[in-house]
Amino acid sequence: MRKATVKRETKETQIELSVNLDGTGKYSIDTPVGFLNHMLETLSKHSLIDIEILASGDVHVSHHHTVEDVGIVLGMAVKEALGDRKGIKRFGYAIVPMDEALSLCSIDISGRPLLFYDDLGLRGKITNFDFELMEEFFKGFTLYAGMTIHLKALSGKNLHHIAECMTKSLAIALRQAVELDPRRKDTPSTKGSL
Repeated sequence: MRKATVKRETKETQIELSVNLDGTGKYSIDTPVGFLNHMLETLSKHSLIDIEILASGDVHVSHHHTVEDVGIVLGMAVKEALGDRKGIKRFGYAIVPMDEALSLCSIDISGRPLLFYDDLGLRGKITNFDFELMEEFFKGFTLYAGMTIHLKALSGKNLHHIAECMTKSLAIALRQAVELDPRRKDTPSTKGSL
């Protein structure tokens, strides 16, 4: 089983996070940011990656540090759980609808951390959650997972729908990319490493 547990503590956040890449989408999510919890549960359910998170942070200042740092620690855990990356499919992609929202995600587990992100330039709040924090979460995850990710909202009006749609497209693309290919025994690169 490809598993990892990562702990990270700063003056702003305290996070303990575990993943099982070969899971069934079970989750136990406890952060002080309700909408982030909902997105992490969605990510786990649709990626089939088991995720356990216990996080606290300085949400009296803002949700920013907690959202970003959870993304960072999740990226670190997925990278560690991938190990030498032998046998993985490497690439994943999805186009996902959610009511009026439509999003695209394409992933390359390349070792090159790059995020190409487009949320249609929309801004606003989802309850007390700033929509623009979704980019901070995705950026933290991408950089520390060492992946190239293109994540784009193609259409939408409702911020909740767009955020959830983008998270679902990430989850489905991630599920494909980390999956083991029974035909592949080596690292999926002509360089011999990722």
